[in-house]
Amino acid sequence: MAVKIRLRRMGAKKAPFYRIVVADSRYPRDGRFIEELGYYDPTKEPSVIKVDTEKAQKWIANGAQPTDTVKKLLEIGNK
Repeated sequence: MAVKIRLRRMGAKKAPFYRIVVADSRYPRDGRFIEELGYYDPTKEPSVIKVDTEKAQKWIANGAQPTDTVKKLLEIGNK
């Protein structure tokens, strides 16, 4: 099972809101997921990023691969 940490799009049309989730890479973008780690709201000024870094580090240590976008958000969220 290839596990990824990726964004799940929520929100209305033209008003995106993303949840950062751990999901099997074979599932669709907005489909089933294993665990929710936080959220990202790009519509606010400045953008809001909330991530449970302990859970994220645990999943990465267990072999989950974050996508490029999530990797950048995790770096920003750790500041």
